[in-house]
Amino acid sequence: MKFLLTVTAFVLATLQLPAAAAALPEAIDPLDSARWTDMHKMVLGGAPVVFDDRVIVKAPATAENPMQVPVTVDATALPGVQEVLVFADFNPILQILRFFPESAPAFLGFRVKLQQSSPVRAAAKTADGVWHVGGTLVNTVGGGCTAPSANAGSKEWQQRLNEVAGRQWSEGPQQGRVRMRIVHPMDTGLVAGTPAFFLEEINFTDAAGKRLMRVQTYEPVSENPVFTLTRGNSTGPLDASGRDNNGNAFNVRIAP
Repeated sequence: MKFLLTVTAFVLATLQLPAAAAALPEAIDPLDSARWTDMHKMVLGGAPVVFDDRVIVKAPATAENPMQVPVTVDATALPGVQEVLVFADFNPILQILRFFPESAPAFLGFRVKLQQSSPVRAAAKTADGVWHVGGTLVNTVGGGCTAPSANAGSKEWQQRLNEVAGRQWSEGPQQGRVRMRIVHPMDTGLVAGTPAFFLEEINFTDAAGKRLMRVQTYEPVSENPVFTLTRGNSTGPLDASGRDNNGNAFNVRIAP
């Protein structure tokens, strides 16, 4: 009787899985990375995955500077995106950032540090619990995560820490686009004698206090990070606030 109840409970649990998750076939990595199986388990927790062309990752095929690799993630063609996780298969710190497009389109531009040539991927999670994965291969000379920041020997960054410069475009082909730069060393902790020191969270809200996007950032985001997002239907001033892992905070308003 106990065995029968156990089997019944298993069958009921299986039947309660989301239909999309239960029907997914084994995902075959289009980038043919030897690390994909590990990425699926370590980064995405073994959750249901599909490789999806609607999740676009743009980056240079060859990056001359491994400490400043421009990446753009565009998942706006995929409906119902709840969060997007960006990671690099061959980085010593796998996760780069995670963003939650609450009231803004699922679009974000930024720069990353790469330790060696690697697939750079974005996984967009939808309400059914499925991760939709896109990515691109970036070739580089490497060393981006273990090299000291460009301003490591300068005291200027201490005086300007978390200084923010931003711009909004209210017309023309860039209408609705917001770009923001934050002064911060974004130390990975992988350089001898330099502890990890990085921005942890950034929130973008409109003038009424409605949050447009929340961004969680990790060590591989580049020094003095630059973020580009789109506002969708939101207009007017944009407020940006955030903090780093040492508790240093900023709060600024970016006018149109």
